[in-house]
Amino acid sequence: MITKKKKKIADEKSYKNDSLATWQFVNTMNIGDIVYVKKGMSKVVGRGVIKSEYIYDATRDEYKNTRKIEWTNKGEWEHPGQAVLKTLTDVTQYTDYVLQLEAIFTEDAGEELEPQKPVVYQKYTEEDFLNEVFMGKEEYDRISRLLLKKKNIILQGAPGVGKTFAAKRLAYSIMQVKDASRVMVIQFHQSYSYEDFIMGYRPTKEGFELVPGPFYEFCKKAQDDEDREYFFIIDEINRGNLSKIFGELLMLIETDKRGESLRLLYKNELFSVPENVHIIGMMNTADRSLAMIDYALRRRFAFYELKPALESELFADMKAVAQNEKYNRLIGKVISLNKIIKEDESLGSGFVIGHSYFCVSEKISDEDVSAIIEYELIPLINEYWFDEQTKIADWSVKLRGVMND
Repeated sequence: MITKKKKKIADEKSYKNDSLATWQFVNTMNIGDIVYVKKGMSKVVGRGVIKSEYIYDATRDEYKNTRKIEWTNKGEWEHPGQAVLKTLTDVTQYTDYVLQLEAIFTEDAGEELEPQKPVVYQKYTEEDFLNEVFMGKEEYDRISRLLLKKKNIILQGAPGVGKTFAAKRLAYSIMQVKDASRVMVIQFHQSYSYEDFIMGYRPTKEGFELVPGPFYEFCKKAQDDEDREYFFIIDEINRGNLSKIFGELLMLIETDKRGESLRLLYKNELFSVPENVHIIGMMNTADRSLAMIDYALRRRFAFYELKPALESELFADMKAVAQNEKYNRLIGKVISLNKIIKEDESLGSGFVIGHSYFCVSEKISDEDVSAIIEYELIPLINEYWFDEQTKIADWSVKLRGVMND
């Protein structure tokens, strides 16, 4: 019997699209998903079930981005037709293809695969959130109440304040468990459309097929599980044309319109956004290439600003982990720089430098500190003050100066 969980196919050696593949590996794969591994374009070498969250293993020489897999089948089988070249491909929507892949293993076993055991998810409490995110209890209470009441919230802030990290952990803390199957993360971009988000036609060998998008499928899943909370997270929400992407659902995401139905554009079906679906968007306030969100959508979201935590008591623990005096001096210099940026009429508080640039998990070297300065901070101030070369030169000298003994 074919499970409804996502099924993905991973390429063993191709390094094409590595950045996208890594992002999907971290953010879109979930515990319980089925993974198929291929060799080249003609062989399938394994089938397994994801058993853990994403793990970064710094002790490995290569392939440091990992997840624990329970392999149900290992060997070598002929792939049905020619496999795709991409490193990682979500094949959930290609039902016929998934059936062909499953048939390989059911035929090999001589019987249907055993049903998957229930997944036990790791507990995640408010205390876990406060230990991981640079936010105090009062602020956490405020933002969690706001999300539960308004249903839709946008976390806005300068680069590096940890918006995406905070969004996922906010969802986990409200659910009280790290159940990634009830959290979906997508990213908007300038070409993203209603057809990508809700549903649209896709070319097939026979012509065109109506394919549901991630938001449609997520809402259907939440509708069948109305006693539990679901969280739909949209990274870079202001990069898309929001009215175009949401279409007729713009009304349905309102708090007091949840559960009401409208007929979909491409399908003769009444559709509603369930009350247990919460939408969290992230918006980078320093991206000058983007227009602000239009007022029609703005009134449907609550906006919450995340600020740099460099001066917080919580960040003092990061200094203790880094164990580097030059790192400490750099933090002090960036705090001073942020004050200048905040007072600059052409920039302001939306452009200050966030704490994520300086988050470390182990003792760091002087070379690591220098790399942060040369390859992250100085390029950033070059972009901020592209027409004020004196400021760029002045602050480049000041930042590099922390490396002097």
